[in-house]
Amino acid sequence: MSERIVITGAGIVSAIGNNKRQCLENLRNGFSGIGEVRYLPTVHHEFPVGEVKLSNAQILDLLGIDHNQVYSRTTLMGIMAVKEALAQAGIDNNHNHMTLISGTTVGGMDVSEQLFSQGMSQEDCTNCIATHTCGASTCAIANHFGGIFNSTITPSTACSSALNAIMLGSDLIKAGMSQMVVAGGSECLTLFHLNGFKSLMILDTQRCKPFDEHRQGLNLGEGAAFVVLESEEHAMNRKAHIIAHIAGYGNACDAFHQTASSPDGEGAFLAMSKALNEAHMKPQDIEYINAHGTGTPNNDLSESAAIRRLFDNNVPPVSSTKSFTGHTTSASGSIETVISLLALQEQFLPINLGWSTPIQDGGIIPVTEPRKASLNNVMCNSFGFGGNDSSLILSKHTK
Repeated sequence: MSERIVITGAGIVSAIGNNKRQCLENLRNGFSGIGEVRYLPTVHHEFPVGEVKLSNAQILDLLGIDHNQVYSRTTLMGIMAVKEALAQAGIDNNHNHMTLISGTTVGGMDVSEQLFSQGMSQEDCTNCIATHTCGASTCAIANHFGGIFNSTITPSTACSSALNAIMLGSDLIKAGMSQMVVAGGSECLTLFHLNGFKSLMILDTQRCKPFDEHRQGLNLGEGAAFVVLESEEHAMNRKAHIIAHIAGYGNACDAFHQTASSPDGEGAFLAMSKALNEAHMKPQDIEYINAHGTGTPNNDLSESAAIRRLFDNNVPPVSSTKSFTGHTTSASGSIETVISLLALQEQFLPINLGWSTPIQDGGIIPVTEPRKASLNNVMCNSFGFGGNDSSLILSKHTK
């Protein structure tokens, strides 16, 4: 079996679109999906968020699901993204022995919050138990597609969860443990989610400004994205269209702090270095970096230090797309992987909205003007609490 892992399908739902076409259009037009909270029942309307522009009822209608069935928003968005990815890859119900790997942290917490707020009946307790855990959302996504998935895995490493899912899926195929893997993540907004980040005092009351001197914090977002992974040999045997291949990836945990990144970006530096080593590439081979870029004072300075440390004076174009989607936490790695795929396919650089002033202490200067680019290799960064940092390199497919 060829060890080169390729992507044959991708799906996404986010604050800037319910599919790849919509997301691409809004990325190109510089249209941010961040605004006042609409669907989450919170009193904190002072914090803008990147909500998917559909109610749960509207998603149920789109998917043809009975409204009497209990689904978390995490599950519903996940189904939407998986459905688009499978369709592009040409996967139908005749396929089986596939693995679904979905990164999440809040899982079905939105259902639990709703049930607790209205008083718990015995039936409510049953629904809460069935939907609350992270793994329950992955199983529910898999069950929606009948018998095509014979196993599920749910990584939960905070904001690196979905990128770790893609990395794990690639490892499973290389090890011969699965022929095809659908990997990514889904994460909805919850009260616990919003209030938790508020307690950390890292939410901005305006649209976030990644890598700007005057950045004040992040905007939470929600969404889902998944990619279909398989070996190049398997994809060619079934005559699938190959979108791109995964050239390399790396994960490191510097364990510097429970929630903060290290000043020198050690974990980020190690993750990016590992990705380059696995890809047998040099720093100058990377032509675009989709940065983690949360807009917090800590992350952006730490990530800047790591990028400058690795790329020295030859930093490639960099941007954070979280000013479009919000920080979708556990789903961010896969959402930004799909955005990186779109950049690679369409040969353009996504811009970094909100930036105007360089960080005085050595921050990177991101892409702020839309432009075409000749891209062959792009890097996607996703960094989680506790210093669980991951980096992925996607390459334009060549036979």
